[in-house]
Amino acid sequence: MVNLADRAAADFQRAEPRLAGLSIIVPCFNEAAGLPQLHEKLINIAQMLREKRGLAVEAVYIDDGSRDATYAVAANLPARGLDVQAIALSRNFGKEAALLAGLRNARYGAVLFIDADGQHPPALIETLVGHWRDDGYDVVYTAKAHRENEALLHRIGVKLFYRLMNWRARQRIPEDAGDFRLLSPRAADALRQLPERTRFFKGLSSWIGFKQLRVDYEPEERAHGKSSWNYAALVGLSIDGLTSFSVAPLRMASLLGVALAAIALLFGAAILYETVVYGKSVPGYPSLVVGLMVIGGVQLIMIGIVGEYIGKILAEQKGRPSYFVAEHNLKTAERERQDAAE
Repeated sequence: MVNLADRAAADFQRAEPRLAGLSIIVPCFNEAAGLPQLHEKLINIAQMLREKRGLAVEAVYIDDGSRDATYAVAANLPARGLDVQAIALSRNFGKEAALLAGLRNARYGAVLFIDADGQHPPALIETLVGHWRDDGYDVVYTAKAHRENEALLHRIGVKLFYRLMNWRARQRIPEDAGDFRLLSPRAADALRQLPERTRFFKGLSSWIGFKQLRVDYEPEERAHGKSSWNYAALVGLSIDGLTSFSVAPLRMASLLGVALAAIALLFGAAILYETVVYGKSVPGYPSLVVGLMVIGGVQLIMIGIVGEYIGKILAEQKGRPSYFVAEHNLKTAERERQDAAE
């Protein structure tokens, strides 16, 4: 059997070395209306980084199976001051797959992930780059300064997710950390070497280690449209993250089983004591039905948890690619200047 880790390491060794610079990776799903506005901001950021730091920049737009004209808009964005890649996936594979596609197709060593909806402030990119270039940090991640404007149920869900994710974990995931983060060339290379296909980038970015720094920010209003992240999608992402990166659900299932066994033992001992000492009759049908329902429900929950992990193992063993690229367009700033001169 081929060892996946060995194969990934060999593929990494064969890969061409990346250029010195920064690749800004933008996963997109139905974002055609807001891309031109975001791109103009990235052009200004790229020009400032080139003038102040001599840093080459490219924007990599990953269209994750959008139903609108996202890819067409991305492919026609001008390479003015920065190179532009537009990549269309063959269908909607999910945000984690889109991030992986951007990571693999980035032409420059350092990478920065940013959402296309405008809530991640592009003006903060210069600060993240400064912490990387001036302070020597390999992972500069951002986190929401607060969640006061979010619904109470959402805030409680987020708290529970991170508590469960970090429960007895050797490497903790920073609470409220998002995908808006910068990775140095060696941190980005470390992520590329990881062989798993079901990825949870928030967890993996923390797991690789290196020198990391948190930067708080205030999310901006969404530039256009509505978010595709409803509660069902968030719950699905949370389950994927937990089962891909943590064994906490399995530990909780085991502890729950132990607790139920202990309660049943104590209950049985209490019934035996009352029967022998006081001659009381053993409770009959109601207690039996309730006990069976509780135990049956717990068993189904445990089977479901184990099934999630088995499903992840099956997906890894099948070895299916995380995504397929349908179209790929590259425009360089140098070539665009030459075409304009001609």
